[in-house]
Amino acid sequence: MAFRRRNKSYPFFSQEFLIQNHADIVFSFVIFILIGLMFEATAKTAILFIQPQYNVTTLSPEGEVTLYHYGWKDGATILFYFFIAIILHAVVQEYLLDKVNRRLHLSKSKNTKFNESGQLCVFHLVSSVWSFYVLITEGYLLHPSSLWENYPHAHLRFQVKFFYLTQLAYWLHALPELYFQKVRKEEMPRQLQYICLYLLHISAAYLLNLSRVGLVLLFLQYLSELGFHIARLFYFTDENHQKMFDLWAIGFVFTRMATLTLMFLAVGFGLARTENQGLDLEMGNFNTLLIRMTVLLLVCLTQSWLLWKFIRFQLRRWREFRHEQAVRKKAAPKQPLRTLKRDSLGHHENGVLKAENGASPRTKKLKSP
Repeated sequence: MAFRRRNKSYPFFSQEFLIQNHADIVFSFVIFILIGLMFEATAKTAILFIQPQYNVTTLSPEGEVTLYHYGWKDGATILFYFFIAIILHAVVQEYLLDKVNRRLHLSKSKNTKFNESGQLCVFHLVSSVWSFYVLITEGYLLHPSSLWENYPHAHLRFQVKFFYLTQLAYWLHALPELYFQKVRKEEMPRQLQYICLYLLHISAAYLLNLSRVGLVLLFLQYLSELGFHIARLFYFTDENHQKMFDLWAIGFVFTRMATLTLMFLAVGFGLARTENQGLDLEMGNFNTLLIRMTVLLLVCLTQSWLLWKFIRFQLRRWREFRHEQAVRKKAAPKQPLRTLKRDSLGHHENGVLKAENGASPRTKKLKSP
């Protein structure tokens, strides 16, 4: 199974060989784990990588329900879906983005940003639809008080835990992809910033049993980022597409306000009024004043930093627009005024010399020598 067209062969275990064949190497690891399911001796080990662990069966009015909590074995599941994310990344790049790039003929800098937006557009679309489905089926949107009631939410349904594991796997896979995609050094800090921020916030929501609040925040964030990357893709295809950035700007500000409002409502007021105050690692209770203030401070700093970047982006767009308008005004040619050619006897009209009073002047007779 080859994901890249091989125009050149490189020595085994060289840097170029690893970059060119990384998806095939990872695919062989996935096949090796799946083959382990076929044998009884290795099935128990292989299932650790594929299926979420730490399941607990409880009784409810609907019958028996299987719930999950987290533990160190989740690392094996994250590793497996880390491999899956690398394979899917290569599939989207090879069969979708590379074909579009050949038609657009973009420069190197625009090509890198186009690939980045294309990959994130697919991911944000899938994740926003998936998170919205989970929010609807779990009833979190219809009952907002469930975001903080009955805390700690240590036991999760399968779809909630699987969502968080795949999110961690995707953002972890984005780190080696910076090397595999040969991202320029100028782009590295910016991409590392948002990758580390996603990992930090998703891990905090998962480990502190704030999965319900985190699910709503991820849905809002992914929806906002989806609008941005769609606008950027349209901009790369045609630079006249600027209005979609204006629509994204409205959604961005709304997302920031909704995020801060929800965090203060759920963590600042909701968890502060619950009865189980204190730190209990066995029960997964982290409802203390220090932890609540730390979480709120982390979210507020992140939202402030995003707003600062947003303001800088809008100011840069405004300056570029003003500069383009000034260049167009200077480049516009000035039309010279048309003047009538006049003779001493009159002026020319339709190729005939006319006098000032409109009559044709008489021609003088020449004297014969």
